[in-house]
Amino acid sequence: MKLLQLFERTDFTLVKGNPDIDISALVYDSRKAGPGSLFVCIAGAVSDGHNYIPDVIKKGVSAILVQDDRLEHGLTADEEGEEALEVPEETVIVSVPDTRRALAFLSAAWFGYPAEKLPVIGITGTKGKTTTTYMVKSVLDAAGIPTGLIGTIEVITGKQVIKAKNTTPESYLVQEYLREMLDNGMKACVMEVSSQALKLDRTAGILFETGVFTNLSEDHIGPNEHTDFDDYKHAKSLLFKSSRHSIINLDDAYAGEMIAASEGPVTTYGIDSEEADIRALDIRPFREAGRLGVSFEVAGALHFPVKLYLPGHFSVYNALSAIAICRHFKVGDDVVMRALPEAKVKGRVELVHVSDEFTLMIDYAHNAMALRSLLESLRVYRPHRLIALFGCGGNRDRNRRFDMGEASGKLADFTIITSDNPRFEEPLAIMEDIRTGISKTDGQYIMIPDRKEAIRWAIRNGEPGDIIILAGKGHEDYQEIKGVKYPMDERVLIKEILEEENAVR
Repeated sequence: MKLLQLFERTDFTLVKGNPDIDISALVYDSRKAGPGSLFVCIAGAVSDGHNYIPDVIKKGVSAILVQDDRLEHGLTADEEGEEALEVPEETVIVSVPDTRRALAFLSAAWFGYPAEKLPVIGITGTKGKTTTTYMVKSVLDAAGIPTGLIGTIEVITGKQVIKAKNTTPESYLVQEYLREMLDNGMKACVMEVSSQALKLDRTAGILFETGVFTNLSEDHIGPNEHTDFDDYKHAKSLLFKSSRHSIINLDDAYAGEMIAASEGPVTTYGIDSEEADIRALDIRPFREAGRLGVSFEVAGALHFPVKLYLPGHFSVYNALSAIAICRHFKVGDDVVMRALPEAKVKGRVELVHVSDEFTLMIDYAHNAMALRSLLESLRVYRPHRLIALFGCGGNRDRNRRFDMGEASGKLADFTIITSDNPRFEEPLAIMEDIRTGISKTDGQYIMIPDRKEAIRWAIRNGEPGDIIILAGKGHEDYQEIKGVKYPMDERVLIKEILEEENAVR
């Protein structure tokens, strides 16, 4: 592809060289740079791509894209800028105001603007993104609209499933995945769009067919994330400035601001807001042989019953947003009714059947807000006992441990404190911090450092009517200790425990 073709939708300044050259690779990782490639210098939180310009020049790259405010630094051989680099005469240097944003547009051009041929559904919010994406995929697939997925757990392109590293990947990967989906016959894509992705322009250049807002609460505020809640909220609102159609949870306190940010028509959903376009009425929790669920009636613009094998009001909200999306794609009510109950999400209120007498589930709740919401939603099922098993990640904010301990002490009948990802901290020290939080309450607890043995204790001591939550790990299949990730999938642990217990009997 010609260099000028890549920049057809991006303003640039030619620093040196002839831009009418062929480019065989678009790269932003210096290790992948080589002859024929355009190297994009990204100024990241951890490293600055401009520091690698001497390396990529030695590798013979054809062109380098630099950021205007880093131009002088990038083209000098040392930090003092005393010695200018010897840039080969044939090497093209181009500058732009923001290389990260430019990478998104260049990537779209490189892969032939796949989002213009594939309707993309973007879902943002503090909670509910992951579950909603799988609900949407389940229904659209059932309606004969094969749908790709990009999210926290995995990327599904139609022919391969790729384990995810970020909720929303770097812009180059987003465009590569969309291209692959298109080539594999997908007719739509549903993706989680994180606030960081919006802030860092990973989805820049994509005009979403539908932008969806689930909810907003304080999260992701701190170093290398968002400076404050206003910054976080503003980042979320950016999705609706680049969406043809917006779907907004009208019950959320920040719905009005998201509606105001929307450029296209808006559809609203909710439970409490009577003016919402799509509502849930007559919400009823139910229990069946070790399983939990909720049923409700869809009202407003649509009318039909829904039965979910997922608990809680938050599942109703997720389902309503999925229903609103599928309505936009003109999916029949009968398909929605049939496909929604089939939606399964690894590690999100994932029910694992171990007994008809009590219920056991795995959930990713790894902070106090998520754990509190989960426990409160399960209280409506009037369990004999509500039991929470969890630990906390090491090398993270200590306050999270105190807060999770206090939340569980107040809302669970019994807490099993165990290990999560201790990283470079001592597991027992983390567990003691959790106990400190529980000690502010009257909650009962036990401490079992080995997570497998903690789960074994929970299963052995489960009583009729109990609801047991294994919280914090969710879809993760490893435990990180001293910089090493060891295989540990709670589903595998449960299977091993049941086999071991049966063998003893």
